[in-house]
Amino acid sequence: MELTQSNFRDWTLERIDEVFGLKQVFQTTLLDELLSYSIKISDYEEQYIKSLQAHFLLGGDDWNEVELENKFISPLIVFSSKPSERYSYFLERDLSVEVDNYILSGRVDGMIASGFRSPKKPYFCLNEYKKGTDPNGDPRGQALISMLVAQKLNDSKFPIYGCYVIGRNWYFMILSGKSYAISNDFSCVNDEVFDIFKILKSLNVQIEKLLS
Repeated sequence: MELTQSNFRDWTLERIDEVFGLKQVFQTTLLDELLSYSIKISDYEEQYIKSLQAHFLLGGDDWNEVELENKFISPLIVFSSKPSERYSYFLERDLSVEVDNYILSGRVDGMIASGFRSPKKPYFCLNEYKKGTDPNGDPRGQALISMLVAQKLNDSKFPIYGCYVIGRNWYFMILSGKSYAISNDFSCVNDEVFDIFKILKSLNVQIEKLLS
């Protein structure tokens, strides 16, 4: 059978469910574990996060996607992690794999993947959007399809984590087998910014478990 070439931008949640037989669930232990990680934020961490937040409050709603990524998202993700040669946070990298009768390919805004100089096996995929509706695709669908590609690249051995950011709001995702879940939104303009930081910390803990 001839394979169909398809870009990540072409996919919505509804189409992914129909074509690949995925199902959204609204409660899962894996997502609960990711979201409930408890740590004490140090004074230094609190001040740095508040500094990032202050920059967003000053003009973040008017930033484009590149500015949102470089001024807020990436600094927060990098700050939440520790240096490692086993995995890293990569930006604007391409993913491609055959799933069923499709060649799925596209560029992921951000991913945490094994590898030092280049990504090998992705464990976390992120997409960011300036607005909820975008001519380049559906943020939820584009995040999930990149997670499905990551799952395939890992031979479906692990749950895959994901996130999409729409302006000030962050949504976390998990894909395990044929089921996926999406969190409620977390806003970076109030105290939930510290919840976002804790979840990103939790993400690193979960990835460390996968690599152990």
